[in-house]
Amino acid sequence: MQFSLLPANSLASRHLRFAPLWLVIGLMLVLCISFLSVISVPAEVKKFLLHDKLLHVAAYGLLMGWFAQIFRRDKTRLLLAIGFVLMGVGIEYIQGQVPSRRFEVLDMIANTSGIVLAWALAYTWMGRILEWFENTCMAWIPRSNTADGSASLA
Repeated sequence: MQFSLLPANSLASRHLRFAPLWLVIGLMLVLCISFLSVISVPAEVKKFLLHDKLLHVAAYGLLMGWFAQIFRRDKTRLLLAIGFVLMGVGIEYIQGQVPSRRFEVLDMIANTSGIVLAWALAYTWMGRILEWFENTCMAWIPRSNTADGSASLA
């Protein structure tokens, strides 16, 4: 008997023609948010970050919303949400070690709020923005089916 955290086809994204592209962009978003979260922020920039909790909600909402469009299965989305919450908590602990940054529990709450909000919105029309974009804005790109049934660029 084999135990699997994810059932078969949990990472399926056949509904998107350019899923590998969206996945790479999503991974770049993760790296960008992680990098921006741990770099030192100059004092003159800090003045403009009065509503940084809203930035936390937006950043982690963007991450969850992006990946929830690529991976639609409920269990996969749950694992994504848990992973992003753990990422946010981990980054807060790292920020506690950066001289110009602070460890803040409220940042963790803001991160989690963005994740939960995006997770819920993924079950609305907002969860199909990438699919809509492919079907309307990228419809001119011809399909080229590969041997495994997935689409790729021609």
